[in-house]
Amino acid sequence: MFAGLAVGAAAYTLLMVGLVAFSVAKGSIDIFAKEGFNFITQSNWDAVEGRESFGAFPYIIGTLLSAGIAMLIGVPISLGIAIFISEIAPPRIGTPLAFLSELLAAVPSIIYGLWALFVFRFWVRDLVEKPLYDVFHASVPFFAKTPFGLDIFTAGVVLAIMIIPIVSSICREVMKVVPNSQREAAYSLGATRWETVRMAVFPYVKSGLVGASMLGLGRAVGETILVTMIIGNVIGPNAIPTTLFSQGQTLASLVANEFNEASSDLHLSALIALGAILLVLTMGINVAARIMVKKKIKVQSGAKSQ
Repeated sequence: MFAGLAVGAAAYTLLMVGLVAFSVAKGSIDIFAKEGFNFITQSNWDAVEGRESFGAFPYIIGTLLSAGIAMLIGVPISLGIAIFISEIAPPRIGTPLAFLSELLAAVPSIIYGLWALFVFRFWVRDLVEKPLYDVFHASVPFFAKTPFGLDIFTAGVVLAIMIIPIVSSICREVMKVVPNSQREAAYSLGATRWETVRMAVFPYVKSGLVGASMLGLGRAVGETILVTMIIGNVIGPNAIPTTLFSQGQTLASLVANEFNEASSDLHLSALIALGAILLVLTMGINVAARIMVKKKIKVQSGAKSQ
């Protein structure tokens, strides 16, 4: 009976994934029949009946850019937190910090979004964006636009804050599988604590750390509500970011903004097609990440038992 329930649960999961994939593929047929693969490469977004034209390119760029900023900021901080908790801090400090980190991972994205909209975006604008603009706007094109606070850079920073608990928690768990013999061997050769981490721990869990980072990337790519509240929500060619301080839009935020007001079947099909692109991105990232993490933990656990 237990085996049957387990098989049924697994089959249910596969069935749900298959139904979602089938639904978005079916819903996307109309827009791809009209636009072909130009839908992915063009920038127009006009839902007026009789001149309808849709393109996903600006929103793919906005998704990847905001997620990329989140990774550049969030992964190094997450790695530092994981190293401190697992390799440096004594248990009386590391255990509460680990608990707080996991607690932050459970905070709903709407809470992060409200905080960013009413508080954090002003800090980013005044303390980060304006100084960068004042110093670099004449020489670095990425900083050439007057900052407003509701833009791709702010979205990326808040996404980084949101993924830090998730990535740091996974990195910490991956580091736990490193056998103490690795560390003791490094210490016996006169290595410092940092040299031990760099030469004994990192090589042992490298693919696991990459997998943890990719899981964070998948979370950032698929985030909706938080990004919708702070990215600026422009459409069409104007949504192509020319600077880090440009307002933009992501695949998920555009679907959230327009799905309830889709004015025609073609408009609805275009939004579903955005969902299909997002589904492919997030599933690809998460599958690759989980394979890497599972492979590393399995290999290290096997080595530890020998």
